[in-house]
Amino acid sequence: MPAPRLLLPALVLWSSAAVLVVELVALRLLAPYLGLTLETNTLVIGIALAAIAYGSWAGGRAADRTPPQRLLMPLLLVSGAVVALTPFVVRASAGVAGGALLVPVAAVTILVPGAALSAVTPIVTKLRLESLERTGEVVGRLSGLSTLGAIAGTVVTGFVLISRVPVGVILVGLGASLVLLGLLVGPWSAVWRPAAAAALIVVGGGAGVASGVGGCDAETVYHCAEVLPDPDREGGRLLVLDGVRHSYVDLEDPTTLDFAYVRALAAAVETGYPDRAEDAPLAAHHVGGGGLTLPRWLAQVRPGSTSTVSEIDRGVVGVDRELLGLETSPALQVRVEDGRTALADLEPASLDLVVGDAFGGVSVPWHLTTREALREVRASLAPGGRYAANLIDHGPLAFARAEVATLRTVFEHVAVAADPAVLDRADGGNLVVLASDDALEVAAWEAALAERDTGWAVLQGDALDAWVGDAEVLTDDYAPVDQLLTPYG
Repeated sequence: MPAPRLLLPALVLWSSAAVLVVELVALRLLAPYLGLTLETNTLVIGIALAAIAYGSWAGGRAADRTPPQRLLMPLLLVSGAVVALTPFVVRASAGVAGGALLVPVAAVTILVPGAALSAVTPIVTKLRLESLERTGEVVGRLSGLSTLGAIAGTVVTGFVLISRVPVGVILVGLGASLVLLGLLVGPWSAVWRPAAAAALIVVGGGAGVASGVGGCDAETVYHCAEVLPDPDREGGRLLVLDGVRHSYVDLEDPTTLDFAYVRALAAAVETGYPDRAEDAPLAAHHVGGGGLTLPRWLAQVRPGSTSTVSEIDRGVVGVDRELLGLETSPALQVRVEDGRTALADLEPASLDLVVGDAFGGVSVPWHLTTREALREVRASLAPGGRYAANLIDHGPLAFARAEVATLRTVFEHVAVAADPAVLDRADGGNLVVLASDDALEVAAWEAALAERDTGWAVLQGDALDAWVGDAEVLTDDYAPVDQLLTPYG
């Protein structure tokens, strides 16, 4: 039984949309393991484009050699089965052989459905061509439908699905829809066994998603978020985003600071305002929220302090409220917004402290690292104000040195603190950079770091000159942050 003519245009639309859904959701699936880097985006987009190119060529070639009607059902069944299994097999492969299978498995789960679904348009074109006189009209219409489907798949996935539906459910649902389409284009009687097998695979994919392999406490627009209890501290909670330990929170004692970099930031705040009492309130802005460890600490140790927080991920804010006990108030306001755009809205000379602690994976979003962004930070600081930023880097510290070089083009005084092994480029880890137009109390900061048992050292002056070397300044026009980090991550 041939496929109904009215179904063929819809088939082109849906198959093209499905390719883009798979591509976008693949980025979310891989983020917990590879990070949200330019390289991850490039890898997924490149594989998807290769699949589209090969599928279009192979589909057209096959349509000239085989009755086109016989090709559609197998393509849709195979695509549906692979798509439905994708969340389970990708997450499971991350735990096999140290993750060595992750990229090959992910590539197959993009290539197979991408190529098979991209073959649908040239096959349908062959079916719809009735005479050479209407070739242009048929090809143009179906090409337009294919592009429209791709746009729809992109927009609906990016703006609607990922923010509301777990990625596993998206892919299993998409796989089921493709199998159903395969049954509609038939002939069912001739290939009922493959059809039944595909349906069983979809059910298996759904069961795999339900099993919770690689699951999250909350799946947000940007992250797979988990909150893990601390077995050694009753109120201790660890916020994990995409497999990275982001924040530690003690629900009962906000002054508990577990991570060394947070203790280093706290030490910078404690020693950064020698002309004020130790408990004098500060006006602060935090770029990046996470578990809000530092804003909570600041409110506790300096009563009357005000903190605004820019957190781009609404889902993380929800985790803070529901699982970490966040209570907002006039003194602690969390805004769902991009950190860079928020900088432009800060009142000039209004803040005592700006904290940079925003990450996509282990990379600071590039647009927060540039000279132009740091000038906006500087404009928001009152006399005596401080900018403190958390960085992560590895190997030769190419990114960290570039960021310090950039800070030194904006602020009069800059110092950097880290574990000596990190500063010596023998190891990777966190670094905290402190910048101001006023002189920094480096000796006091070093003493506070020792008191907080960080084991960290501080570089400034000539020692910092030698450490930074010839590192390039980052600008809005040139800030290859991911490339500076990735080879050593």
